[in-house]
Amino acid sequence: MTIARSARAIVFEGPRRLSNRPVSLVSRGPGEVLVRTLYSGISTGTERLFYSGEMPDFPGMGYPLVPGYETVGEVLQAEPRSGLSAGDRVFVPGANCYNDARGLFGGASSQLYTAAHRVIPIDAALGEDAVLFALAATAYHAIRPSAHSPLPDLIVGHGALGRLIARIAVALGGSPRVWETRSERRGEATGYTVCDPDDDTERRFATIVDASGYGAALERWITHLAPRGELVLAGFYTAALGFNFVPAFLREVRIRVAAQWLPQDLEAVRGLVASGALSLAGIVNYRAPMHDASDAYRQAFEDPACLKMVLDWSNVQ
Repeated sequence: MTIARSARAIVFEGPRRLSNRPVSLVSRGPGEVLVRTLYSGISTGTERLFYSGEMPDFPGMGYPLVPGYETVGEVLQAEPRSGLSAGDRVFVPGANCYNDARGLFGGASSQLYTAAHRVIPIDAALGEDAVLFALAATAYHAIRPSAHSPLPDLIVGHGALGRLIARIAVALGGSPRVWETRSERRGEATGYTVCDPDDDTERRFATIVDASGYGAALERWITHLAPRGELVLAGFYTAALGFNFVPAFLREVRIRVAAQWLPQDLEAVRGLVASGALSLAGIVNYRAPMHDASDAYRQAFEDPACLKMVLDWSNVQ
């Protein structure tokens, strides 16, 4: 069995310092698979904060750092008992296999080692859209229905995360509406309505999910909750959040923070995609070769028209 010793990776050397360079690989033991990367997505949430240096203290953070937890690749090597074979198309939610860089996320590398149980076999026909599995699992985790948390009837924000939350809500039998302040992001809605908040005549909602990450508007969303309504915070917020107590008191509101997705969320999403109930198409709208990563990351973080940027690694040796 050939052992891969090095790969080419995107590395955050420090705040706003990105390189494209060789990294040293290490396999941490039995049960790992070797994957060749075909596509990787750029997260405009947590990765943007690591890139800018704005991320609050976070376990495992530090530089140099290989980003990326949205990798689609092809298995190069796997043990027979792993259930995987060379040539399988897989989704990889990151890796930690580098001697000379941190692997807090670790998926933006031409090759990587990771534990077989973390790798999700996928349909090759999904192509680059499969990078969205982690974000879709995040969306599912935010709205997973229960007796205490019904499906949302309002979603704030129609970026990549907001679209996935809305699509999953529809797939689960919901009929949400979406508020989006940017006119260029109000299109491409199937099974739900998107409008400007100021144009919506419906003003009371039992469950609101904020996918905008705009913490300054928290108090506004609270005023649109019905009595005993719930506000779900699905974005990532760097500044302290606050609101006036009286509007929340009068409504007896509940506020829930949606944290990181769990393996069962990813499995649920995979089932929805396989059944045809959930489509991942139409959200990736920008793509670039890995060699243009520096420009691609800047565009992903700064261009409001960019819903999802994908790096193509197919020509990387």
